[in-house]
Amino acid sequence: MAERIVVDPITRIEGHLRIEAKVEDGKIVDAWSSSTMFRGIEKILQGRDPRDAWYITQRFCGVCTTVHAIASIRSVENAVGMKVPYNAEMIRNLIMGMQYVQDHVIHFYHLHALDWVDIVSALSADPKKTAQLQQSVSDWKYSSEDYFKSVKDKLTAFAKTGRLGPFGNAYWGHSAYKLPPEANLMAAAHYLQALEVQKEIIKVHAVLGSKNPHPQTFLVGGMSIPCDPNSQNAINADKIAMIQQYIQTAKEFVEKVYIPDIIAVAPFYLDWGGIGACNGNYLSYGEFPEGRDGFPNNLWLPAGIIKGGDLSKVHPVDQEKITEDVVHSWFEDTGPRHPYKGETDKKYTGPKPPYEYLDVEDKYSFVKSPRYDGEAMEVGPLSRMLVAYASGHKEVVDTVNYVLNTLNVGPEALFSTLGRTAARAIETLLTVNKLDGWLMDLANNINSGDYAIQDTSKWSPDDWPKTAQGYGWHEAPRGALGHWIVIEDKAIKNYQAVVPSTWNAGPRDADGKSGPYELSLIGTPVADPEQPLEILRTIHSFDPCLACAVHVYDEKDKLRSKVKVL
Repeated sequence: MAERIVVDPITRIEGHLRIEAKVEDGKIVDAWSSSTMFRGIEKILQGRDPRDAWYITQRFCGVCTTVHAIASIRSVENAVGMKVPYNAEMIRNLIMGMQYVQDHVIHFYHLHALDWVDIVSALSADPKKTAQLQQSVSDWKYSSEDYFKSVKDKLTAFAKTGRLGPFGNAYWGHSAYKLPPEANLMAAAHYLQALEVQKEIIKVHAVLGSKNPHPQTFLVGGMSIPCDPNSQNAINADKIAMIQQYIQTAKEFVEKVYIPDIIAVAPFYLDWGGIGACNGNYLSYGEFPEGRDGFPNNLWLPAGIIKGGDLSKVHPVDQEKITEDVVHSWFEDTGPRHPYKGETDKKYTGPKPPYEYLDVEDKYSFVKSPRYDGEAMEVGPLSRMLVAYASGHKEVVDTVNYVLNTLNVGPEALFSTLGRTAARAIETLLTVNKLDGWLMDLANNINSGDYAIQDTSKWSPDDWPKTAQGYGWHEAPRGALGHWIVIEDKAIKNYQAVVPSTWNAGPRDADGKSGPYELSLIGTPVADPEQPLEILRTIHSFDPCLACAVHVYDEKDKLRSKVKVL
């Protein structure tokens, strides 16, 4: 007999996500994804100076802040026709590249790993055997018996406090956990190490962007941090050396901890290589310009679309084919509309809280349903790696094949929950190994005497046409991010952001087609409906950010909070 279960809220994500699933004979046969927060920040932008939009859109989210800045800036540059100098493109690559590495490390260890790692089991691990396990997978410096005994003692003391914080209310002891105690202790140790590493490596943003989160040196047309080897206040030899150290720290952790952990843990969960697939449609805008003709040319990670899981052909991306459907979303608009004509007028028609279930036959989410040529698309690291793999990108092909051969699985395993998690790790490894190259390209260009950092030719709105429109794409860590801007009389007339979690978390469209979260859950086994760990595994593999997909604003301009800073 079918049973409908609800997971609300999905924790260890950004924002508020609710999943309802219909379970029959131990498997999910239907699912619905909903965000019950309203998004409306685009309306705040209307009437403002387009050059200020990047500063405001960073506040879409407190984690992936840089991504909205760059997408916004690119939309204005596209609208008015600016050419970004090479130095600025390389600085942007370094900021975005380190964002990838830090974000993916945080996602795996602090948001996703606990779906596979049983912390409670680690308390019964033998530190000597754990040390032997660590030494068998890499030459990481923290691998002694004494070290793992100290971690076990720390976890035991923490458990005895009874104040478990983020480790409380989990499904510890669930039958779906398969790692032996020693592997759980090793992973728990890496969880703690990753906290320190992510804090250190993101200091690259402080060097190049003045702060993190919300770096301050972005600028329409380029960047505002100067390049001058003779100035202490500019990018110079000292700052280049400082960044190199952070890159080395990141590289060491990824190569000796993150990748070995994936290789060590995956064999226990190979069945998840056949669970969690969507409809086989994948979208990537492409990222990281490497040539002197700037974005979107000569991208390190290519743009493209894969349809129906067919890796024999990569289709080009045409922004005219992107629409947002709101038939099952709580908005006034009827849609579907292209983002240039998108609207953001809420109309909540759902049940009055508290309620047991959403009315999924009607509207049931504040997330819209993006479509490409009428089809739902999965976005994220898996999409980027698949598009690059199918495009013959040598670094991606070699690394993906290495991982597949090591795990003794075929390419079909990529279309899954496990594939999504592995693709993120592969992308992290490839990206961290690119950072040194971009840094040296920047240093060599400065040393050649080229200090240009911004295209000022179109900075003044007086040089803009009366009306203009443009779009800015960025492959954020979570996937394809697009900002669309319409400018009229030097001000923003309309603004729409279609973010990665909108693509992945969207509800059904007018044709009844489900979004990626909903599709990926179909067929997922659920051993215990009271503890649906399996739902968390697949949803977390997308790295949801509903804070990006939906935002709160007060249309009546009421003061919601007041903070006095002393």
